[in-house]
Amino acid sequence: MSNPSRNRPGSIRKGGKKGPLKGTGGHSRKALEGKGPTPKAEDRHWAKDRRRKAAAEAKATGRTPGRPQQQQRRRPAGSASAEHEMVTGRNSALEALRAGIPATTVYVASNIDLDDRMKEIIQIAAKREIPMLEITRQEMDRMTPFDAVHQGIALKVPPYEYADPIDLLELSISRAQTPLFVALDGITDPRNLGAIVRSVAAFGGQGVIVPQRRAAGMTASAWKTSAGAAARLPVALATNLTNTVKAFKDAGVFVIGLDGEGEVSLPNLELATEPLLIVVGSEGKGLSRLVAEHCDAIVSIPIDSATESLNAGIAASVTLYEVSRLRAAAAAE
Repeated sequence: MSNPSRNRPGSIRKGGKKGPLKGTGGHSRKALEGKGPTPKAEDRHWAKDRRRKAAAEAKATGRTPGRPQQQQRRRPAGSASAEHEMVTGRNSALEALRAGIPATTVYVASNIDLDDRMKEIIQIAAKREIPMLEITRQEMDRMTPFDAVHQGIALKVPPYEYADPIDLLELSISRAQTPLFVALDGITDPRNLGAIVRSVAAFGGQGVIVPQRRAAGMTASAWKTSAGAAARLPVALATNLTNTVKAFKDAGVFVIGLDGEGEVSLPNLELATEPLLIVVGSEGKGLSRLVAEHCDAIVSIPIDSATESLNAGIAASVTLYEVSRLRAAAAAE
């Protein structure tokens, strides 16, 4: 009787020089043992809750979901990251270049229509010798924010180089200037920052101070709102605003805070002719407690009772104008 295993496909395999070998010798036994019990949901990478958690972590860290930190691919050159900002759209790009924003690269999508805005962008970039790169629309989609409408144009803006507050104060004193600075306390809108930079430059101030945390920074939006003033007036970064206020006071600078409930009315500000640091608080919360405690005076701007408050940028502008006016009047006497 013949052995049935000889007729079964796969029961005999070729073994090289020593002839055919029967069976597998148990080499495939582990494959028949199964994979054990089903893992818990949190241990399965395809589980919905884990995918949701991974996506949240990826958004916070900038990593690709499901990929270990050490295996992350580097971003391609020109992609958006924390190291620079992308200004997108024809109107925004043109306004930024007109305002003198320090763009380092102009990206233009291939085969786009050259309207008047694009022609002016190209002219300004060529005049300022800003490199221009032509890329595909797919590449521009990848390098710009997800919700951005780039219209085939994007500017790469490097991080702003902040000054040191004390260095600016010492420079002002060395030039025999009467110090006039504005510090922002809790202002998070970069447009307010840009407007204040513009006002400080217009009324003879020497700099603006912003806190390192929970505050607006010199983004492209702030540059545009400053209308070019950011290229002339330095912005300083304070690691701790309260300590910076103390340091200014120790150097002989008077500190005033703007608040609607202030005891001193702006037209009666006797400190206007003195070395001055004006602190502007946010519209909602106003001045922080610690900063307010170190102010030499809390000043209010007289407004109509029907108006609840002034925008932070406008309040700073009105105060700077009045200080400038009072200084000019004192100098004329």
